[in-house]
Amino acid sequence: MKHAGFLLKVLVISLFAILASGQTSKACEIDIEILKGEKEVYEAGDIIIVKVKVTLTHRSCPVAIKQTKFTMEGMEVEGATNWEQKSQMVWERKLKIKITSNESGEVGINAIRTCDKDGGYGSLRLEAKAD
Repeated sequence: MKHAGFLLKVLVISLFAILASGQTSKACEIDIEILKGEKEVYEAGDIIIVKVKVTLTHRSCPVAIKQTKFTMEGMEVEGATNWEQKSQMVWERKLKIKITSNESGEVGINAIRTCDKDGGYGSLRLEAKAD
């Protein structure tokens, strides 16, 4: 019976250590949402306004917020606000995006942060009329 109690304590401590270590190595969270111009299906020439929200998960991130990279498929940025710090760990930026063209019936934007602490990735995919 004494061994069962000891094993239970070891198991609980081990699980706690595993969960705690997983929380510290989590990547930045990047959310992209449409603020204006949302539709079911987009066409070339449509304009949307999106908000990109980056939540840093490490207190001392070695990568500046301006180093967040964007890639796009079937769309282009027409204008953008500067990054605005909403809290110690949260940054936001708005992008004015024009749908240009696509062959696949889908367009999208990706936001990528690369660093030695896991970085971060966010994506928004939209249905669009194929050219």
